[in-house]
Amino acid sequence: MIGIVVVSHSHALAEAAVALATEMVEATDLPRVAIAAGLDGETFGTDAAAVAEAVETVDSPDGVLVLVDLGSAVMSAEMALEFVNPELAERVVISSAPLVEGLVAAVVLASSGAALAAVVAEAQAGLAAKQSHLRETEFTRASGGDGGNASAETSSADSRETAAGRDAPDAGALSVEIEVGIPHGLHARPAAKLVSLVRRFDASVTLAHVTAADRQTSCDAASLSQVATLNARQGDRLLVSAVGTDAREVLDALAELAGRDFDEVAPSFSKAVEPDPLTADGAERSGTTGSGLDIALGAAIVADVEIDTSDYHPGDAALEATRSTVAVNAVEKALTALREDTARQVGIAEAEIFDAHLALTSDPDLLGLVATDIAAGRSAIEAWRQRLADVAGRFEALDDAYQRERAQDVREVERRLLESLIADGDAPSPASGWSAGVGEGRAAGPGILVIPELDAATAAALDADQVLGVVTRQGGATGHGVIVARSRGIPILTDAGERVDSVRAGALIGFDARTGEVWVEPDEEDAERLRAEIESRTQVRGRALATARKPASTLDGCRITVAANVTSVDDAASALAIGADGSGLVRTEVLFGAMTSAPSVEEQTQRFLAIAAAMDGKPITIRTWDVGGDKPLRFLSQPHELNPFLGERGLRLFRRQPEVLVDQLQAICRAARETQVKVMFPMVSSAGEVAWALDHLLEAAAKDSGGMPAGMHVGVMIEVPAAALMVRRIAADLDFVSIGTNDLTQYTMAAERGNAAVSHLVKALDPAVLRLVKLVCDEVPSTAGVAVCGDLASSPSGAVLLAGLGVRELSVVAPAVPEVKSALRRISLSDAEAVGQRALQASTADEVVALLESAQRTPHE
Repeated sequence: MIGIVVVSHSHALAEAAVALATEMVEATDLPRVAIAAGLDGETFGTDAAAVAEAVETVDSPDGVLVLVDLGSAVMSAEMALEFVNPELAERVVISSAPLVEGLVAAVVLASSGAALAAVVAEAQAGLAAKQSHLRETEFTRASGGDGGNASAETSSADSRETAAGRDAPDAGALSVEIEVGIPHGLHARPAAKLVSLVRRFDASVTLAHVTAADRQTSCDAASLSQVATLNARQGDRLLVSAVGTDAREVLDALAELAGRDFDEVAPSFSKAVEPDPLTADGAERSGTTGSGLDIALGAAIVADVEIDTSDYHPGDAALEATRSTVAVNAVEKALTALREDTARQVGIAEAEIFDAHLALTSDPDLLGLVATDIAAGRSAIEAWRQRLADVAGRFEALDDAYQRERAQDVREVERRLLESLIADGDAPSPASGWSAGVGEGRAAGPGILVIPELDAATAAALDADQVLGVVTRQGGATGHGVIVARSRGIPILTDAGERVDSVRAGALIGFDARTGEVWVEPDEEDAERLRAEIESRTQVRGRALATARKPASTLDGCRITVAANVTSVDDAASALAIGADGSGLVRTEVLFGAMTSAPSVEEQTQRFLAIAAAMDGKPITIRTWDVGGDKPLRFLSQPHELNPFLGERGLRLFRRQPEVLVDQLQAICRAARETQVKVMFPMVSSAGEVAWALDHLLEAAAKDSGGMPAGMHVGVMIEVPAAALMVRRIAADLDFVSIGTNDLTQYTMAAERGNAAVSHLVKALDPAVLRLVKLVCDEVPSTAGVAVCGDLASSPSGAVLLAGLGVRELSVVAPAVPEVKSALRRISLSDAEAVGQRALQASTADEVVALLESAQRTPHE
């Protein structure tokens, strides 16, 4: 929220003006207001030092507005900016707005969290209502006066009123009645459309209630804050009056706008055009190189724990230094090639994982320590092994579980460097590290890779024809290698622990990631049961792929939209090929995550349009920057926090840097004027945050002549219990909400999703989480749709459960689209609702799992 400073010659006048303005809003919503007035309590005058102190007192990352009365107050305010920090001075605006009217307007609008530019404009238009009422501008022009020392800064509202006063016909105001037919009435978005339209005409326009005498009776139609707070509800009739040259034209235009329901399109999560059936070629283009299942059986490929360095013969310091340099260059070359291959074959987001590896090999401090060790007589292998072990140890000692898993990246770089050193500088093999094709652990044919942990490089390079699945001894489900493997459709089970410690190379091993079960050397009965289950799931997936582009309609005709989560243009194309109904989540922080400087509005616009084109014009939901916690963004400064998951995450972060958000919103608006785009704000906890976001959306839309795009749906993520509990108010002015079950689960259960020590608590099927999902579906306004974009939606049984709880749109990982759609087609909505009700009565997540397994035992398509 911005700060406000009042500069006046009279301390008493300033205090009275502030008292009047602050009476207009609730005390809990007040912006910070400081007074710099008088030389003391009684002597008139202004003091630049006092103004500087006041500015520093109310300083805010959102900016500071300084209002002045006359004469030396202006000069004192300007001089004060020379006394404060230059960075602070840059976010201060000295306004020519009238002191009293401007202060009242500024306090009211600032209390809603509006941006500085919007508050300045509203303050400068503070005289508009009074001028319109008194026709003062007509008198001023007729008398040739200029109002004394009026500022050259004349607001658009002042100009409009002047023109209206000069050219208004003697016959008086023209008027027309309109009806507000849209749900929620004239809230922020339709109000902005109305105001934007009015400002195009040479006329002074007012709105007055006809049917609601108990509410504010009239307002200036050119003022967004007045129109949006007129409290015009659905069904109300308003009298629109206009004076000026374009009076008739503006009334006709407003009547037409109202007749079109202010171009508001009610959100629909159940209507869509049926796409053409999926072709065989389309299925092959899905980008899934593995089986796409979550179950596997095969001979164990046991990765060696240690790289054998016994044949390495150290040389003198000069030779070892050369070997080190050659090895680093070879590893960097291999990692760069692997990054490019991964971007092409899997996706940009997965490829960017290797940036962390490359950063290690070029770390000047690390290189310096290794060089010092070598100069002191250590071999290159000893130096690198010790220094990287130190780095990995520091990662493992961190409190944050996600950051602890980054030790895996360090060990992967170590393995690559050691292999290169052993090979006298040759580049490591593509699948170097825990390679599925190196050493005695290799099986004679396709098998299951058993590995201490799966790094991203190995996951990207695995031959899916040879690796039927992966079992890790340690590491959580959020590791980079796990992400890459799943994106490639390779089955993986993590953190198997001691269950696979003694497995020998070539032994038969199987696992079911759905249940978390592992079988080492299963007997013939268990092995046959696993083979039968794999065959069954393979057939199910095959049928699902064949019908993937048909709508997901339940047996009793309820259409469920099944969209895909995407991070790149390639992701979007692959998702479309396997039947996605659009994208329910475009992760912008990943889409632009490799950039070291903020992308321009034009760069973002073009990327969004490219994703929409790859989706063949189907709707895409663009989530604004979701940064913080475990999601850094290179070009955005973020504070160091003891608990980042409870700090400045998502929308919260942009209170300090709103300009980055506004640029992105402007790009989203531009894309939305050309294709079907929805915008979604992450990490929202209160209705006040929604209002703040909508204000900045309006600000961004106003930067281009097109204004707010017609039909662009606006929504928020529901990721914290507070948002779920208050969804009725939070979603009052929104078109949809999307539940992020991953974050909602960790915040509900107070268990970090990346922390293996509490992983038993992080279950999206816990009845506590499901009850919050049901609450959102029941409490959300009838005009707002409910979607889910968390991992729970990617499970076929989870999708059925969510539909039964009331969710009508799912956004899933792309490989899951066919089977999620298939599962929804095999059940009636009434049966799904019965499953949902039973799940809500369960005591534990395990009970819900058993319930869903029972419900799945129905005939296949």
